[in-house]
Order: sequence, then C-alpha cells, then structure tokens
Amino acid sequence: MAAAAAIRWCAVVSAVILFSLLISPSTAIYCDEDDCYDLLGVTQSANASEIKKAYYKLSLKHHPDKNPDPESKKLFVKIANAYEILKDEDTRAQYDYAIEHPEEVFYNTARYYQAYYGHKTDTRAVLIGLLLVLSAFQYLNQWTRYNQAIEMVKKTPAYKNKLRALELERSGGTTNKKKSNKQMNNRKLEEDFSKELDLQIKGAEMPSVWELVGVRFVLLPYTIGKLLLWSGCWFWRYKVKKAPYSWEDASYLTQRSLGASLDAWRTVDDATKEDLVYRRLWEKPNLESYMSEMRKESKRRR
Repeated sequence: MAAAAAIRWCAVVSAVILFSLLISPSTAIYCDEDDCYDLLGVTQSANASEIKKAYYKLSLKHHPDKNPDPESKKLFVKIANAYEILKDEDTRAQYDYAIEHPEEVFYNTARYYQAYYGHKTDTRAVLIGLLLVLSAFQYLNQWTRYNQAIEMVKKTPAYKNKLRALELERSGGTTNKKKSNKQMNNRKLEEDFSKELDLQIKGAEMPSVWELVGVRFVLLPYTIGKLLLWSGCWFWRYKVKKAPYSWEDASYLTQRSLGASLDAWRTVDDATKEDLVYRRLWEKPNLESYMSEMRKESKRRR
C-alpha cells in the first residue's frame, strides 16, 4: 500500500512539473519572454503618444534600412511587435490583464488568439466548413452501419431460406445442377435480394442526402415555415372549427399516443390500426384503459 501511494505521489508530482514546463507564462504569447513595455523603453503607465514616440525613435535606430546588423534586425522585429500590441487599446488592456493575472493562462491565451485571429476569420466560412465536415462524417458513418447491417442479415438463416425460395421461384421449381452456373446465379440472386431488403433493416437505413445535418440546416427555414403552417391549420381545423379528425390525423395522434416510431407504425396491419384509431387513444382515459388491458393480457400469457 505504501509503495503504491508513493508511486501515485511521484506520478502526480511528475505530471505537475511537466505541466509547468510545457505551459509558458501567459504574457509570453505577446512578446515572447520579453516585456513589451521594456522593449519600447516605456513604463506601463505611458500614454499612447509616449509609446508612439518611443517606437519611432527605436525604429530609426534599429530599422534594417538604417542598421544592417542582424541582431539589430531581430530586435526591430520585437520592437515592432511590441508596438502593434501596445498601440491598440484593447490588446494593450489584455496584455496588462495578463501581467496582473499570470495564473489565468488559458483565459489569457484564448483572449489573445481571439483578438489576433478572430476578426480575420469569416464566421460564415467556419460554419459552412463545420457543416460540410459533420455531413461527411455522418454520411460515411451511415454507409458503414448500413453495409454492416446488410452483411449481418446475409448470415441469418431467414435470409438464406428466403434466398433459396426466391431461387426456386425464379427457376420454376428446378435447381441448376452445374456448380459454376449455380454460384453465378446465387451471387446474382443475393444482389437482387439485397435490394429487396433495403427497406427492411431498421436502425440502419440506406443513407439519404436529405437526412444530412448540412442539408437540414439549409432547409431549416423551410422546415420551420412548414411546421408553423401545419400547426396553424391544425389549430384552426380542430380547435376552432371543432371538426372531426381525418383518418390520417387520427392515425398520427394514435401513433404519438402509443409512442411508436413511424417505421414501427407502418408495420402494423390495417385491421389493428383501425381498431386502435377507433379507441381514440389520444384521450387520456382511453389510453389508460388500453394500457391496462395490455398489461392484463401480458400477465395472462405468462
């Protein structure tokens, strides 16, 4: 136990030391390891005029056109960078804050990059790029899931039995005894039968462009408008005019009351649908009575 505790303590200490070494002071992102004010030879309380005057004085001394010394050229680059930071009121205020709060490394770093690169990036371009990337990943993920589902279905006995039945049906009840022809026919039948199974795989439907997040975002105004129009028509027809529900709307209310998905509702036979709609399950007492019946039926079968 003591050895394990010692190992954990050493790991924590090592991580803290490594973290401290990797992260530089938050002021270093502005003028590297130098102080921007020191580079210009002014104090932190200097006004804009004093900063500008100090910069021009130093630029005359260290500008590459005036001084060919390589070290002087490097110093001029630092001086110019310091002036760019201190001449702007916002970036200077951020730099002063970083000096006063060096412990807020991540906050100061975020403010720096937001100030220097935020205005150079078009938000619309970022949004479009993000939607394209998300849509591409979504489409590839859907295709992967769909192909995996197809391969799993092909391994089931039910699929193989239906494949044999389809082969007998198309061959008129006779099987081809030639092995090579039989293998070719089986491959062709598998391809044909896979197409018939496309709509029967729940949870892994064939990818559709219309379901992509980017397309949905573009069509969002149309979708919202369509929803508002539908809601308005529904309110006028059934709340104001008190008209009886049409079959489609009553079916929709029944499906929603049962919490069934659209795919699950489609698999229900017409007779059962008619019975459920007739029960008016969107009314709470009717739904409670129906659920009670289902529970009793479930207990009786056990």
